Amino acid sequence: MATMEAPPRLQVRLHEGAFTNEPFVDFTKEDNVRKMRSAIEKVRGQLGREYDLIIGGKRSKTSDKIRSINPAKPSEVVGVHQKAGKEHVEPAVQAALSAFTHWSRTSVEERASLLFRVADGMRERKLEYMAWLVFEVSKNWLEADADISETIDFCEFYAREALRFSKVEPPVQLPGERGTLTYIPLGVGAVIPPWNFACAIMAGMTVASIVSGNTVVLKPSSDSPTIAAKFVELLEECGMPEGVVNFCPGGGASFGDALVSHPKTRYVAFTGSREVGLHINQTAAQQQKGQLWIKRTILEMGGKDAIIVDADADIDSAVEGVAGAAFGFQGQKCSACSRAIVDERVYDKFLEKLKSRVERITIGDPTANLNMAAVINEGSMNDILRYIEIGKKDGRLITGGARDTSASNAEGYFIQPTVIADIPAKSTLEQEEIFGPVLVVIKSRNFDHALEIANDTEFGLTGAVYSSSREKLDRAVREFHVGNLYLNRKCTGAMVGAHPFGGFNMSGTDSKSGGPDYLYLFTQAKSVGEKIV
Repeated sequence: MATMEAPPRLQVRLHEGAFTNEPFVDFTKEDNVRKMRSAIEKVRGQLGREYDLIIGGKRSKTSDKIRSINPAKPSEVVGVHQKAGKEHVEPAVQAALSAFTHWSRTSVEERASLLFRVADGMRERKLEYMAWLVFEVSKNWLEADADISETIDFCEFYAREALRFSKVEPPVQLPGERGTLTYIPLGVGAVIPPWNFACAIMAGMTVASIVSGNTVVLKPSSDSPTIAAKFVELLEECGMPEGVVNFCPGGGASFGDALVSHPKTRYVAFTGSREVGLHINQTAAQQQKGQLWIKRTILEMGGKDAIIVDADADIDSAVEGVAGAAFGFQGQKCSACSRAIVDERVYDKFLEKLKSRVERITIGDPTANLNMAAVINEGSMNDILRYIEIGKKDGRLITGGARDTSASNAEGYFIQPTVIADIPAKSTLEQEEIFGPVLVVIKSRNFDHALEIANDTEFGLTGAVYSSSREKLDRAVREFHVGNLYLNRKCTGAMVGAHPFGGFNMSGTDSKSGGPDYLYLFTQAKSVGEKIV
């Protein structure tokens, strides 16, 4: 194994006080609007730059490239990236192993201090990071703000959690013994994030790894490598030693598979589709020659999330919550509402109000901060349009139902917000994750029937119930089988610390990111009992 000199000690600067969520930018203030427009123009001037692989702190280029494009304007290249292949897995893992020798022994105070500095650095350039998301993944300003704010929250929260873990003691001290319980790092982790929360999830899995003392090979999504490159640059600016995070964009079937199956990869942190997550789980479960451990998989996968609207619900509030959860960021959230299950007694009234609300949604270039922008790429757009055509046959189109080809949107991957009613339970659109701006509405006979429909899916990520009945809400808490349940509010918008996030069934391993037990997944407990002489 390669060796390296011990890095200089990081400056320790710990933050006092309890964790609080990062406040969102108030865009009702003209000064903030002006600053955001300025950040967008600054980033626009940096589009198309090339970024290197970073392995063990050393930068390199490859002959194959990944071109990240603007979904709202596909002719515009956001960043050009090197494409790591199988031949880069060994050097990346070895660099991470070498760094692990020292990083795992770096004090938790130093590791936490790094995260606090990263949070500070991101706050200082928050609008600029938001602008990168506007261009690279087509987020409007509010969605970009939520993404970057959550990134800051993850840094602040996991740093405090690591410090808390370092002070844990066994609940019982035996007479004549001194017992300690230490949460030690696992080793080298493969971090494989998605494009939809291109900064928050990528950064969250990365900083949870490194604050726990692990080192990382980071393979960002090929649709969003530029924001990941910017985050790694910030880690380096803040004093992260070489090799602690190795930046390797690459193909899933080549670099990704080889990384997951490498015998020295200790764990895999993944967020993405059910299909890829199951493939990773299966690959990681196979012991490789020289592998000494059972690999841990931390998997956050898909959802087919439902909002139940009961007959006694506040219909206006329910309509607003459903529309927000279904069409925020073009429905490209694993937590998005893709099924509205509505009591037959208020079904027609709900549909009438929902149609009116959805048709007020504006669509266009996210630099202009409209309600909805483009879906992530052409392949995704075509898949979503295929689902819409199926839905038109199985149900009744209420609004939308096509690509948005207005003059200003003709080049981009824009799809109208689409509502399809009268979709039968167990049908394709009621069961399969679409991951786009498509909402299906299903009629229920009563609350029992609504819960039955909601639970009749292989997923179990988020859900919500709108009802004025305490009894029904309490029943939902007991019987609605999802990892994150919301009552009389939308099913998206989990906040770090308040809503630990992760789902059941095929939605993943219920990792509960942003919660008090998340760092357990990146550590292992070592118990020591010492006889007192």
